[in-house]
Amino acid sequence: MVAYLGDLGEADRLGVAQAVSSQSSNNQRVLFDSTMPRFVQIDSNRLRVENVRAFGGAWLALKLIDKLGLRLFLDEAMPAGREEVPWSVMAIVLVIGRLLDPSSELRLAEHLYERTALPDLLGVAVLKVNDDRLYRGLDKLLAHKDALQMHLKNRLGELFDLKYDLLLYDVTSTYFEGQCAANPLAARGYSRDRRFDCKQVCIALVVSRCGMPVGYELFAGNRSDVTTVEEIVTTMEGRYGKSDRIWVMDRGMTSQDNIAFLKQENRRYIIGTPKSMLKKYERELLKEDWSKVREGLEVKLCTDPETKSDETFILCRSSDRAQKERAMHDRFEKRIEEGLTRLAKACAGKQKLDAVIVSHRVGKLLGQNTRAAGAFKTTIQTDDSGRARVRWEKVESWRSWARLSEGCYLLRSNVREWSAEELWQAYMQLTQAESAFRIHKSDLSLRPVWHQKQERVEAHVLVCFLAYVLWKTLAQWCKGAGMGDEPRKVLDEIAQVMMVDVVLPTKAGPDLIKRCIAQAGEHQKLLLHRLKLTLPTHLEAVAV
Repeated sequence: MVAYLGDLGEADRLGVAQAVSSQSSNNQRVLFDSTMPRFVQIDSNRLRVENVRAFGGAWLALKLIDKLGLRLFLDEAMPAGREEVPWSVMAIVLVIGRLLDPSSELRLAEHLYERTALPDLLGVAVLKVNDDRLYRGLDKLLAHKDALQMHLKNRLGELFDLKYDLLLYDVTSTYFEGQCAANPLAARGYSRDRRFDCKQVCIALVVSRCGMPVGYELFAGNRSDVTTVEEIVTTMEGRYGKSDRIWVMDRGMTSQDNIAFLKQENRRYIIGTPKSMLKKYERELLKEDWSKVREGLEVKLCTDPETKSDETFILCRSSDRAQKERAMHDRFEKRIEEGLTRLAKACAGKQKLDAVIVSHRVGKLLGQNTRAAGAFKTTIQTDDSGRARVRWEKVESWRSWARLSEGCYLLRSNVREWSAEELWQAYMQLTQAESAFRIHKSDLSLRPVWHQKQERVEAHVLVCFLAYVLWKTLAQWCKGAGMGDEPRKVLDEIAQVMMVDVVLPTKAGPDLIKRCIAQAGEHQKLLLHRLKLTLPTHLEAVAV
């Protein structure tokens, strides 16, 4: 087999030159001074493939990073100094690792980095990426948190013509493994992950109506949602200005102080209300003047029946939600009734139960089934023998109100020019924020947090946030290409493209190594065509 040297990369031809040099320096000069093609004989019996690594995922992630101008921003914000590897490159390694295969910095350094094409794509040798350098990269990256958020918000707006007229705000929590004694933000509070045994931090996220991230902040784990509103609104306004925006929040953010704050400086809002406020609108619930938004969903505009407020209240009624709430009420009501029946039998048994003990058991039973606790009126009496007796009866007024209000919820807003349907649709965009939290926690493995120092925890959340920006960028890119907005399938498909070293043994002795990119399959070619991307055919060997 004969190989034409002109088909080889510069690094490959140099390898041949060095081999020939060991035999004859004169022959080397003749070989490379001549403009005529030169050939070398290949031993086809010993031809092999080595060093198979994942290429497609890392390559696509870098395309997303360059599309966002993130590499240029980091190079300018974190200029190279005396360090052997620029901190901007370490930051990119952290973000791409979080997007492709979320894990610890140690696993990224010792296993994941060398299994990808990142050493060739970034020009950083495997031995130069270690956990210490990655941890220090986290520290360096954190200093640019605010500037990064501003850059990405502006760049995303330019790329996808985004409108930031509607800002969706929500809060979630993520828990720690370990004591976190040195982290003042780590505290026990209401856990969305149902891990009340662990300390946690709260993450406040603001996204646009299409789910594009605008910014985030970190709060102590024991801080309630309602206390974060003023701080997050002030922070976002200080960062992006006080444009005419509408803030959308769920009922956990509602308080009189927050409403008064939002009304200051003519801020506009759409916000959920506590379930208890529905009672004021009982007459409106009984009327038939509902507007149908779609099958099974009705809305209507109301005013506050008690005050002359400038707010608009939106009554919403969902048949699907009504069925769900009715089933829950029935289930909890059945549990309470069965529990009270068992307790009454226990009171009539051989063992005499004290009234205090029985009261505790009744309280515990109602506390475990709070959704239907109001359906029962219980009394505990003691007879002449000192034996406690439990009696109960069902409260029909509670049942009537439950049946009327099931599936209903109330929104409030000071946006007067929108219809009930438009206000409801804007509020329902909050699902975008909820979806963002799900992606952070599942696909990007935000939880649990293993870092113990506050600064490292903040940097960990920042890296997850940046990976989520890449995720949403790919989603918008796919949507614009007519492929929906589910980036995980696209990323997984392109990530299957591999990079290999084709070893060509020569009969003269040395081996020629050609670093090649495997050909894309038909489905991969279609995806790349839709995204207007072209895979390279080979890479020059890089050793930094």
